[in-house]
Amino acid sequence: MQYTIRNISKRLDKALRTKAKAEGKSINTAAIEALEAALGVAGDRPKRRDLAFLSGTWVDDPAFDKAIKEQRRIDPELWK
Repeated sequence: MQYTIRNISKRLDKALRTKAKAEGKSINTAAIEALEAALGVAGDRPKRRDLAFLSGTWVDDPAFDKAIKEQRRIDPELWK
């Protein structure tokens, strides 16, 4: 769901930017978390649909490397 919020006061803007920077988060995330906390719905986050859980999980596999190397081999006879 997307929202556009207008007429943000300078005081609120400064507070959100300060909070976001201090926590290493985007202003959008800081704003959402502040709204959730204020309305008592913190923790009710939408389900993530990305592949972040795979990041950093690669394991070297010599058998896989060998199979890929064979698949990438070019047969000169097929390119005539």
